[in-house]
Amino acid sequence: MLGTFQQSNLRIEVDASASQIGDSLLRPACFRQWLAPQTFSAGLPERLQEGVVFMSWIGPIAIRHQVDKVEPNGMRLLMSQGIDGFHEWHWGDGWVQSSLEGISLLPLNLGQTLSLLRLRLFLAKQAKK
Repeated sequence: MLGTFQQSNLRIEVDASASQIGDSLLRPACFRQWLAPQTFSAGLPERLQEGVVFMSWIGPIAIRHQVDKVEPNGMRLLMSQGIDGFHEWHWGDGWVQSSLEGISLLPLNLGQTLSLLRLRLFLAKQAKK
């Protein structure tokens, strides 16, 4: 794999319950909204579970994701192709934390920061409904 080893841990406060955050991260119908313009393969289950494998694309760059672990307040994705590494999520009432580690040509910290900000905006819009 070409690229640089990168590691980033970010935690933000959000105005949402742990169950709302978990739904936003584990339900493809939700994460497709806040992760746009990143696109995802078809045929995903209603909710991610251990063993699910799917693809995503950031422009022409494909990333393979395998759901390694799903817990009540966390999940871990193993990634390959465009990013070789893992992405862990942990959440609770009012907060979400993202830990990302991998080798890639992509600027992982920038993408992670933008994703968390988009998640915060998505949850804020959901709270207004």
